[in-house]
Amino acid sequence: MSIAVLGAGVMGSTLLAALVRSGHDPGDLVVSDRSSGRAEQVAAEHGTRAAASTAAVETADVVVLAVKPQDMAALIEEIHDHVRPHALVVSIAAAISTDYLERRLPEGTSVVRAMPNTPALVDQGMSGMSPGRHCTPEQLDQARALLESVGRVIVLDESHQDAVTAISGSGPAYIFYVVEAMIEAGVLLGLPRDTATELVVQTLYGAATMIRETGTHPTVLREQVSSPGGTSVAALRALEDHKVRAAFLTAMEAAARRSRELSPPAG
Repeated sequence: MSIAVLGAGVMGSTLLAALVRSGHDPGDLVVSDRSSGRAEQVAAEHGTRAAASTAAVETADVVVLAVKPQDMAALIEEIHDHVRPHALVVSIAAAISTDYLERRLPEGTSVVRAMPNTPALVDQGMSGMSPGRHCTPEQLDQARALLESVGRVIVLDESHQDAVTAISGSGPAYIFYVVEAMIEAGVLLGLPRDTATELVVQTLYGAATMIRETGTHPTVLREQVSSPGGTSVAALRALEDHKVRAAFLTAMEAAARRSRELSPPAG
């Protein structure tokens, strides 16, 4: 299966590297970018080929659109006459709907919309994936296998993609924000910064691993840490006093709303 990755930015190059690691023949992979130098650099790093976007899609069974949303219209216009019949097009651009792509690609083109996130860089990504009108079950499986090379994948109705963007797409930023704050608190309490960093990062990793491996609800896990009258309860009371839970809800609603605003009209 030949795959063309159009866009050699962070997510495009990450996916390309993961495909090579997962056993894809580098000869079947081609990367394109507006900057030919960038495409050649990424191709050289992973032993794949670099080509212009039109040449890349002419031989591709799967075309991955990994450009910024504002660059999508120009890219689609450029490759329109070169997409192979029965090719699968997978878009990982935020806020671009399958309807938008289907109206601009050749009639009947199979499209999948996906929202990965930056932990894909370490093969721990989370992607939400939605098929378009013409996508067959076999093609959906192809798209799933492609994205599983960088982490976990769920398939859901496209109407939920703004929520996916708000939760997992933007989610790493929230986690990094909390980690920053906890490290600063450690420094404020007199710890060396490297010590505070190690304590916070391992605590985060351990807590996330507990949730995944035990299957226990986070509320139960939180209660297990929170002894009556203890330190955790005192801290959680301060978080509630500052309405941190409400702030997170408001923040994610804002992210979902912004995702909707960024989505261009399909017509």
